[in-house]
Amino acid sequence: MTAVLTALGTMAAVVALGWALGRWHVLGERAAPVLARVVFAVATPALLLSTVAHADLHLLVSRTAAATWASTALVAATAALVLRVVWRRPAADVTVGTLASSYVNAGNIGLPLAVYLLDDPVAVVPTLLFQLLVLAPVAFTVLDAHAARERSGQDDAARDGAVDAPDRGTTGTGAVPADPVPAWLRVAAVARRTLTNPIILATLAGLALAALPWSAPEALYEPFRLVGAAAAPLALVTFGLSLAAPRGTGGRAPRRDLALAVALRAAVHPLVAWGVGTALGLPAPALLAVVAMAALPTAQNVLVYAMRYRHGEALARDAGLVSTVLCVPVLLVVAATLG
Repeated sequence: MTAVLTALGTMAAVVALGWALGRWHVLGERAAPVLARVVFAVATPALLLSTVAHADLHLLVSRTAAATWASTALVAATAALVLRVVWRRPAADVTVGTLASSYVNAGNIGLPLAVYLLDDPVAVVPTLLFQLLVLAPVAFTVLDAHAARERSGQDDAARDGAVDAPDRGTTGTGAVPADPVPAWLRVAAVARRTLTNPIILATLAGLALAALPWSAPEALYEPFRLVGAAAAPLALVTFGLSLAAPRGTGGRAPRRDLALAVALRAAVHPLVAWGVGTALGLPAPALLAVVAMAALPTAQNVLVYAMRYRHGEALARDAGLVSTVLCVPVLLVVAATLG
């Protein structure tokens, strides 16, 4: 348990540093969005490439991976259904809310937890791979498509506002008929946005390197490791900067959305992981690993993504804070019960 508390205390100290930097404006007014872009476009892709390239791809077909993937998918689907179908949230807010409910802090807390509590650093790999190969690509596809629609809507509004119908040969309504966009062009646009996302590109590159029949020279990965080492601390500093921002910045998270994300993150996911792992007959050490990974708090990267796409920032920020506080007693209970 000392290792768990040490990892959480270290994270809290870095977040506090970010809050202090923001509170006294040491880095300037635009520090948070700038750091968020650096983490999103540079540091995180470097970290993912070097991590995924060394992953054992056989983990993708193990019972441990099946329990991790199934439980995470159930939690994500539950969040998405409630937010979209029941509460009618916009697609971008649904995406961020789903990530806040299911995307765990596998790097900052999960890796130290796997090393010190489980004595198995590989225990975090199934969680990382599911997040990188499934959650992140789906989320970025939706967010990129939503951002493209928003830009298109702004362009259409600007064109409509500039039209003088009687002088432009229109039908007299002042609107210019829009040509329908072929379906294949829409699909191609989504594919292009998805495949040019730096995080997805880095993950695909890492998988390609992991699948090679020979090992690439370790010197190849050193620059990526060096830059990727900045991803976790910069994400935490960005989180702290966001906490120091005025309450009007990013607004307040909707209470129902926050309650849903925290409940799924802190209580439902560990229980679902325990149920699925038990049903699959996992041995005690593997079951502990699956449930402990499911009990991790919302990743600070969710806030980075929310800031990058300018949707759900308050929910990502507050879910990260509350779930991080709650994960301490949850992890203690998991370790005492299954350890």
